[in-house]
Amino acid sequence: MSSTRNTLLVVEDDLGLQKQLRWTFDDYEVAMAGDRESALAQLRRYEPPVVLLDLGLPPDADGATEGLATLEQILALAPSSKVIVVTGNQDRANAVKAIGIGAYDFYQKPFDSEMLGMIVGRAFRMHELERENRALLSRQADSPMQGIITSDAHMLKVCRTVEKVAPSSATVLVLGESGTGKELLARALHQLSPRAQKRFVAINCAAIPENLLESELFGYEKGAFTGATKLTIGKIEYADGGTLFLDEIGDLPLSLQSKLLRFLQERVVERLGGRGEIPVDVRVVCATHQNLAQLIKQGGFREDLYYRVSEITVDIPPLRARAGDAALLAHAFLEKFSRTQGRVLKGFTQEALAAIESHGWPGNVREVENVIKRAVIMAEGAQIGVDDLGLSHTDAEAQPLNLRQVREDAERQAVVRALGRANGNIAQAAEILGVSRPTLYDLVNRYGLK
Repeated sequence: MSSTRNTLLVVEDDLGLQKQLRWTFDDYEVAMAGDRESALAQLRRYEPPVVLLDLGLPPDADGATEGLATLEQILALAPSSKVIVVTGNQDRANAVKAIGIGAYDFYQKPFDSEMLGMIVGRAFRMHELERENRALLSRQADSPMQGIITSDAHMLKVCRTVEKVAPSSATVLVLGESGTGKELLARALHQLSPRAQKRFVAINCAAIPENLLESELFGYEKGAFTGATKLTIGKIEYADGGTLFLDEIGDLPLSLQSKLLRFLQERVVERLGGRGEIPVDVRVVCATHQNLAQLIKQGGFREDLYYRVSEITVDIPPLRARAGDAALLAHAFLEKFSRTQGRVLKGFTQEALAAIESHGWPGNVREVENVIKRAVIMAEGAQIGVDDLGLSHTDAEAQPLNLRQVREDAERQAVVRALGRANGNIAQAAEILGVSRPTLYDLVNRYGLK
């Protein structure tokens, strides 16, 4: 098979039509099959981007049972392949059924070479766009910002701040609502720092009882208390040379805040029951969803500790304030869970995307992940519908501004929403907006979108 030509698998039992189709698609590397068994063999051999499948295959040449069964097996073996089903002139019902199973498109006989060629060509282009998108996601998965998906200007600014701060040894405080991805940013700070080859140690200050938290952080000597049968180093000491992530530091008991402050000032720890000071070289990153300034006023958090942990503060915006990100995240989670759950799903309906965009997402990214996972498991059709999400569609309220600002904001929001719906694909986003790709590139550059 030529490496410079695309492979088209044609599944057709009529020898005359096989010859006609081979001639029609002489620009492609055509692989032929006349029944289900040979079709699956050719599929495994060539892994074709596009399959042209006649539903009337033996032993049910006058029906569609065998063809539909072949379609299901093709999609199970090669979910990324674009399958175009071919039906009889009066067999629209089975064509619709095939689309419901997951076929890319359908074509009704008799053959029109030009029309069929356009459909096949479009399928090849779509397959290539999806392949490029998967390659991009794969490159992103290898980056320190793995898991951070955004096109929002404020969130991109947060990411740039992380990149600037990471090489330093400054203590960083990450603020944000629950589910916004505070630990993801903390891990990115570690991966982009000179400490990347050392340990990243995380501890949730709200998840461990107060009477155990001190020994968990600072460790203890043998015999320090009942049950202390051996020397145990704490999380701070264990993270020596690396990064210590203190999640939900706003829940740290006052009795331990003074001890943590001393560590941050002196960079030494003393185990429970011990007498010696142990020097520790560790980068500290803290996070909380609480308002620390308010806690200080209420006497629940030490002001001097606040200034120690907030040498650099990173404030993550909630998902409802990140235009276009909900749809982008939904696409990413759909791909992830379709793969892990073994489902073949072709995106979202327009109603579902509208519901995703208008929902407030109080649980932020974590809520999106849970909703999409449930939808992937429960969906019965080829696409995720609004009923699968269990979300209601509510229109956002418009905010009155001066006319020029309104136009610019509306244009920017439209571009961001289109990129979100198209999962970052420029060609699809341009089609949604009704503009050319060069025009969309100009808009992306004008508004500083990436």
